[in-house]
Amino acid sequence: MRKFCDFIARWIGVLVLVMALVALQFPAPLGAIDTWYINPMLGLIMFGMGLTLSAKDFRVVLSRPKDILLGCLAQFTIMPFMAWLLSQIFSLPKELTLGMILVGCCPGGTASNVITFLARGDLALSVGMTATSTLLAPVLTPLLVWLLAGTMVNVDTIGMLLSIVYVVIAPIVIGLLCQRHLPTLTRRMVPYLPAFSSIMITLTVGIVVSHTSDKLLAGGFIVILAVMLHNLSGLAFGYTLGKLLHLSREKCIAVSIEVGMQNSGLASSLAVLHFAAFPLATIPGAIFSVWHNISGALVAKWYTK
Repeated sequence: MRKFCDFIARWIGVLVLVMALVALQFPAPLGAIDTWYINPMLGLIMFGMGLTLSAKDFRVVLSRPKDILLGCLAQFTIMPFMAWLLSQIFSLPKELTLGMILVGCCPGGTASNVITFLARGDLALSVGMTATSTLLAPVLTPLLVWLLAGTMVNVDTIGMLLSIVYVVIAPIVIGLLCQRHLPTLTRRMVPYLPAFSSIMITLTVGIVVSHTSDKLLAGGFIVILAVMLHNLSGLAFGYTLGKLLHLSREKCIAVSIEVGMQNSGLASSLAVLHFAAFPLATIPGAIFSVWHNISGALVAKWYTK
């Protein structure tokens, strides 16, 4: 069973791609599932993250504040700016620009820790960056979205803050409490969590793609190219920044993957919750969810050469 779960976690990129293609071609089955369920599914992923975090991970943050700070600074500057810049370069319409900005302003995704491990990067730094950027997200994500998109649409910063607290922070805290008070059960669950998170991510992508299949097909190649370049620029600039700061190769790999891989499921969730009047805003998050798992798997193989 454990080998099967490891297989699922290792091939998440392929699973997400297959799910996206199936949902695009046959949207009806998953399209029958209300997008409301995206939030509980993301909550379950965050709960799993809480189960895997430990006091050691938080000690990493305190013992290596410089590395964590630099990584999170890169996360919340490179990706938001590149989202805005690429939207301008490709002259994307307002709704798609909003979706790009939402993706760029979200914290690092949980899949980044798995990819960093496979790429033989600094896993402790990766986990520390994911945890820190996630904890900063309730404040920084709404603020950055307001700064970059506030002139285009009305941004409910307080509503977004509360949504992130409910969907992200609260499940992590519950996971930490379960780990503290139910240690035996937690130890039994942890080996299966990467596979569980992979399945939840795959289902989330399937639901989002099913509900936006017609818009995805109509969106054309330009928005797909913009999303791909957004992810690849994060991977490239993250690694380059690490090299410029003379970090070790393992740290450079961790920063690269953390910066490039966003919590795009959260971006889609925020688009559904707070920008329902702009349905196309969910599309960049859906595309990013598919693509960054594929590029993550490819870059992990590249870094281990």
